[in-house]
Amino acid sequence: MKHIYDLVIIGGGPAGYTAALYASRAGLDSVLIEKLSAGGQMALTGEIDNYPGFEEGVDGLTLGFKMQQGAERFGAVTEYAEVLSVDFGEEIKRIETTSGTFLGKTVIVSTGANPRELGLSNEAQLMGRGVHYCAHCDGRFYKNKTVVVVGGGNSAAADALYLSRLAEKVILVHRRDKLRATKIYHEPLMKAENIEFMWNSSVREILAENRVKGVVIKNKETGEETKIPCDGVFVSIGRKPATQFLNGALDLDEGGYIVADESTKTNVEGVYAVGDVRTKALRQIVTAVADGAVAVHYAEEYLA
Repeated sequence: MKHIYDLVIIGGGPAGYTAALYASRAGLDSVLIEKLSAGGQMALTGEIDNYPGFEEGVDGLTLGFKMQQGAERFGAVTEYAEVLSVDFGEEIKRIETTSGTFLGKTVIVSTGANPRELGLSNEAQLMGRGVHYCAHCDGRFYKNKTVVVVGGGNSAAADALYLSRLAEKVILVHRRDKLRATKIYHEPLMKAENIEFMWNSSVREILAENRVKGVVIKNKETGEETKIPCDGVFVSIGRKPATQFLNGALDLDEGGYIVADESTKTNVEGVYAVGDVRTKALRQIVTAVADGAVAVHYAEEYLA
């Protein structure tokens, strides 16, 4: 007979590995399925200053690895595979992966969210050749060059500030007439002498040969299009939840996030959603970690 786990955790970000830690310490027979490496999107972050316990900050790759090690210290098991589909219709939940089928009495979904793309025709083929989604990962390639940052939220603001310390010039393109980013970013952005703002504008085209050479910016109020020479484009327009494998197995909101409150309970008994993949007010590492602990608490209660 196929082995049936007490708990199957899908995704190895901070929420997933916190769940693995709590489950292992509680003596649950559990497995964590991760398709790439520990940390998820956190692993792409160059410097994390808002996670407690690291007074000098920590890079995301290191923090992810430490979380994995902490869970494995208590016997957590990681299986590297991609989840293709799930079936939560029976008491025993079924997870189909590239490495076979996993069965579990309970499931925690912690698959996170991925960067949103601009949706331009040549965007995908230019990834890594001038188009980027992580300033801390790839900003070092643009020392003393000109870059465009697309977006107006906290991520875009943070990316622009980070890049302003490396690049000769940063052009921040935002579709509105003011930033959505929290106030803490406004003053340093305005003070940065090498950051230029293009309000009420969007990127209509990426100009390239083998690499990015520039962008075409359209002002939505005037309709005017302007060619801007640049060496790189950093896209920071939000994230999309990694829920495509669910295929209707759980209720999602209009943004595609799994509907679950602070209990992390979904509409299916014994299935929980944690971290950036669920509906929540604040998506941060510290809130993801909290979700992981909460989910295991309710999974234990369900199993009992």
